[in-house]
Amino acid sequence: MAEDLKKKLLRTSQEEEHEEEELPLLKRMWNESKVMWVVAAPAIFTRFSTFGINVISQAFVGHIGSTELAAFALVFTVLIRFANGILLGMASALSTLCGQAYGAKEYGMMGVYLQRSWIVLFLTAVILLPVFIFTSPILTLLGQDESIAKVAGTISLWSIPVMFAFIVSFTCQTFLQSQSKNVIIAFLAAFSIIIHVFLSWLLTIKFNLGIAGAMTSTSLAYWIPNIGQLIFVTCGWCSDTWKGFSFLAFKELWPVVKMSLSAGAMLCLELWYNTILVLLTGNMENAEVEIDALSICLNINGWEMMISLGFMAAASVRVANELGKGSAKAAKFSIVVTVLTSFTIGFFLFLFFLFFRERLAYIFTSNKDVAAAVGDLSPLLSVSILLNSVQPVLSGVAIGAGWQSIVAYVNIGCYYVIGIPVGVVLGNVFHLEVKGIWIGMLFGTLIQTIVLTVITYKTNWDEQVTIAQSRVSRWSKLDSTDQERETKHVK
Repeated sequence: MAEDLKKKLLRTSQEEEHEEEELPLLKRMWNESKVMWVVAAPAIFTRFSTFGINVISQAFVGHIGSTELAAFALVFTVLIRFANGILLGMASALSTLCGQAYGAKEYGMMGVYLQRSWIVLFLTAVILLPVFIFTSPILTLLGQDESIAKVAGTISLWSIPVMFAFIVSFTCQTFLQSQSKNVIIAFLAAFSIIIHVFLSWLLTIKFNLGIAGAMTSTSLAYWIPNIGQLIFVTCGWCSDTWKGFSFLAFKELWPVVKMSLSAGAMLCLELWYNTILVLLTGNMENAEVEIDALSICLNINGWEMMISLGFMAAASVRVANELGKGSAKAAKFSIVVTVLTSFTIGFFLFLFFLFFRERLAYIFTSNKDVAAAVGDLSPLLSVSILLNSVQPVLSGVAIGAGWQSIVAYVNIGCYYVIGIPVGVVLGNVFHLEVKGIWIGMLFGTLIQTIVLTVITYKTNWDEQVTIAQSRVSRWSKLDSTDQERETKHVK
């Protein structure tokens, strides 16, 4: 059965490739762009909305006080990013499995993959709970200001529902994106952010509830779209790929765990990179101004990153679908189109943020010292935006192909062996402080981008098709055997 599926897919993909190659290059790029934007546009909008939740919360918290703003920045830039990196990274394994299964037309497997991912991510979130509970002593131990660490401890407890919301959010979004059904996610995200603005004003300003009001609104903003996604997935809108809850979800968990750990390591090492930048800044003189300025820069950078992450999702889905389908040439062509599109947008944003500099800082703060510090960091922010227009897209290619473990090693070398040590030397030995640290870390990102580009260019994509189809066939066979056993047991 698996061999027949493989031959059928190969024959179909070869026919499609032949038809596509006969078209003019611009027509091919236009066709690929349309398919790419079906995934990328809703993904970008959804990520804008989700990231906007944090920015809106930060804006309201910033009007409570500078200490509260610094504490919120620490929690969401360090703690939430820490949990986000682990859970999002582990959920990216689902992107590989569902994307390739959908391309291979093995739709029935996808719902089981989703449930297995829920189990693995829930257990992971439980393991992470102590970090949220003991945030204050951890930050104090790391050298953060005691008053900031104390407020951060309160905010971290309010953030626990946000962490558990990531489980449903990341997995359902991945499940739906693999099928190009993520428009519903964008609608839910838009509704959520509108509610969040209203509730933040009502609870924080109108009723003057302070941190409690801001964090209550934040938690609800994360959970409202999750409920909508669960209803969409389980109540008939995904009838081909969701066959109901199954005990099969509790079987063959170890392969999912191994793949999730590799995926988690890959994205964690990327997402924690900026976290370490904030922690190193916290040990410098005038830490409150430095953290506030850096958090504003990272928020601006984060807005642009949402565009790149949308293209990362598109690259992941397109590569996984085409590899599962058996089309190596289409996978390569989709990579070229996605990278060029993302880089073009990133270049225009690079020029935009380089021009406006500290003027954008007043959206987030009224403190002139903080705004001046933001202006001083703007050139580095602009370069970061340019690099981030390419690097996440290449990571999306890795996710689609299932290279997470390889990229994890690349990230260790480029980020933690090269980037951070260079940054520490420039920041502390050459007294460039936060700029020196950021320069070093940008250097690590540049090296990583070059390495990923070389890996992608040198890859034998015909071999990747074989690997993807073998993975789908192997997992399909395991699930079919378990399904037969479950059916016999019921009888």
